Amino acid sequence: MEQQEKSPLGLYTIGIAALFLGGFMLLVVFGAVTYQKTVAYQEANNRTRALLSYFVTSVQSNGKVALEEGTEGQVLVIADGTTGYGMHIYQHDGKLLEEYKEIHAELNVKNANVIGETNIFQIEKIEDDALRIYTNAGNIIIHIEEAEE
Repeated sequence: MEQQEKSPLGLYTIGIAALFLGGFMLLVVFGAVTYQKTVAYQEANNRTRALLSYFVTSVQSNGKVALEEGTEGQVLVIADGTTGYGMHIYQHDGKLLEEYKEIHAELNVKNANVIGETNIFQIEKIEDDALRIYTNAGNIIIHIEEAEE
């Protein structure tokens, strides 16, 4: 009877297969973590851009702008034309709110819609036709046409 010779070739094959499998698993985990970080960064960037872009879109689409001091602090009033109504944007309890109402009526937080979250809402007039608006998301300069009082 012949005795079979033990070859290390089988062990090498299993070792190389295990090495490739381990490398593949590391590659999958690395890719998943990178994808999660990319998506989280993109979502944060979109939230930031959405809040700041809201001001530009509102001013461009609605018309004339006025600044008021209200019970909640600074209020950006965007008049919608000749109707005597307008959008009032202000900050209350860490939220940026918008309220559509008569131009000089009192603010009512219960009737307001939440635009986004921010602890900072400051408006600075930097020129006769430009405002700089500061929020937690950053700041933006917008060209305005002042509303007549």
